[in-house]
Amino acid sequence: MKKLLVIMAIFSSLAGCKKVKKQAEQQPESKEVVQVEAPKKEVPFVWEGANIYFLLTDRFNNGNPENDVNFGRTDTTAVLRGFEGGDIQGIIQKLEEGYFTNLGINAIWFTPVVEQIHGATDEGTGKTYGYHGYWAKDWTAIDPNFGTKKDLEKLVKIAHGKGIRILLDVVLNHTGPVTEKDPVWPDDWVRTGPSCEFTTYENTTECTLVKNLPDILTESDEPVELPDALLAKWKDEGRLSKELDELQLFFERTGYPRAPRYYIIKWLTDYINDLGVDGFRVDTVKHVNEDAWDDLHTEASYAFEMWKKKHQNQILDDNPFYMVGEVYNYGISSGRDFDFGDRKVDFFDHGFKSLINFELKWEADNDYETIFKKYSKILNTKLQGKSVLNYLTSHDDGSPYDKERKKPYRAANVLLLTPGASQVYYGDETSRPLVVEGATGDANLRSLMNWEDLDSIQEIQNIHEHWQKLGQFRRNHPAVGAGKHKRLAKSPYVFSRTYTNGEYKDKVVVGLDLPKGKKSLWVKGFFGDGTTLRDTYSNTEVVVANGKVILENDFDIALLELVE
Repeated sequence: MKKLLVIMAIFSSLAGCKKVKKQAEQQPESKEVVQVEAPKKEVPFVWEGANIYFLLTDRFNNGNPENDVNFGRTDTTAVLRGFEGGDIQGIIQKLEEGYFTNLGINAIWFTPVVEQIHGATDEGTGKTYGYHGYWAKDWTAIDPNFGTKKDLEKLVKIAHGKGIRILLDVVLNHTGPVTEKDPVWPDDWVRTGPSCEFTTYENTTECTLVKNLPDILTESDEPVELPDALLAKWKDEGRLSKELDELQLFFERTGYPRAPRYYIIKWLTDYINDLGVDGFRVDTVKHVNEDAWDDLHTEASYAFEMWKKKHQNQILDDNPFYMVGEVYNYGISSGRDFDFGDRKVDFFDHGFKSLINFELKWEADNDYETIFKKYSKILNTKLQGKSVLNYLTSHDDGSPYDKERKKPYRAANVLLLTPGASQVYYGDETSRPLVVEGATGDANLRSLMNWEDLDSIQEIQNIHEHWQKLGQFRRNHPAVGAGKHKRLAKSPYVFSRTYTNGEYKDKVVVGLDLPKGKKSLWVKGFFGDGTTLRDTYSNTEVVVANGKVILENDFDIALLELVE
């Protein structure tokens, strides 16, 4: 029997070698990958300190050129305002290549992939299609330009296999614009005016964001019938009875009235129930009555638990369903309240674990300690138990930090070392251009991912390597984003972060703006003499002596962790 087991083990090993060789042959060589030794103990995933990669599905990577044109979307558009080919398969490709893993990403948020309006709009600046995903036509279908539901299912499974969570971007506030191909929804579903003025609660929530963007009557509890156009569409696609049966079961189970928001909540939470997605990034939060977000969170949490019961061998951890909200212009200094002018609302009390923080970009050139100390204090007092999602560039912020990409190293240091969760916008790590000739408005922020630059320009590769090292350190240490901050020395600048949750404890030390050559980092009172540390930035091991560690290299940064 022993001999048989040995022989079987040898064959298994040989098969494994062949498999690895085959995978290596299939995947393109990636010179820019930086491998940092992973910590030996298991690292818990903590949403408060997550490193989230945000990408425009259509602009990231074209994995399947065969799905580039659908629904006759062939009109010439203004610059960067049409579909460019990016899709779910393109994200899968980069997942399989290890791009996100090597960047230290542990959650991915991508723009909505539900079916978009078929036609184009033209508001005088040239034609625009719904390439960005925020112009829904049918929440129950995946837009073929982005792929299929099977593609989405595959994406979630592959991501989970790599310890990466998936956030779906969801829109409850509005439908897509009206075009010749896309009739307006019935008037008991939407309002088409007045336009929002943003000075009171009412003229921010019961209004249309912009002209020709029908606003869902999310505040209404009045039952409505499904639009004839949607019923006809489902009938043509052969799924009318299935959709109606599912809706019947949903409303019977919940007891909700058949009001507009509950239909959409059912359609959105189906993606959790069917695929096991881990969270929602919620669009246009302040333009919807906050009670609707309670309803969304209730049903999302229920769907997540149902999925876990049916897929117990696929559960990643016991984290509850996560919702992060886009309350436009919310800043961490506001604490829990958002001020509409005539009323304040605590969105954290309506299903949101986190809100996007619009403030960091204005503070990014302050000295590091001022930023880090402020964020640590607020997150451990006013926002205790909640969090913020920090960013420096984004898809609809026309005043990003470092618009001309002159400070990519500074941007990485601020974004990835500031307490809270971090949002890496696609191309932050490769200095993707945020100004494009001929483009207007937010189209500038949505250029194609610059893969060719990463493959061919040494400086871009150096920048990318810096983001990789910082990202992996953040991913491997919850203390960086979710821990408490403390300055250990002013010059050279050294600080510590500590995170404790039950029996798990994580401690790190970081040095910034360090001199080239030989440098001394003060760690007294945090790491005792004789403690062995690894600087993951230079991949060097050092021992604490006389309350400090000595490093000798040309880097101006040190990322110190305990050697287990």
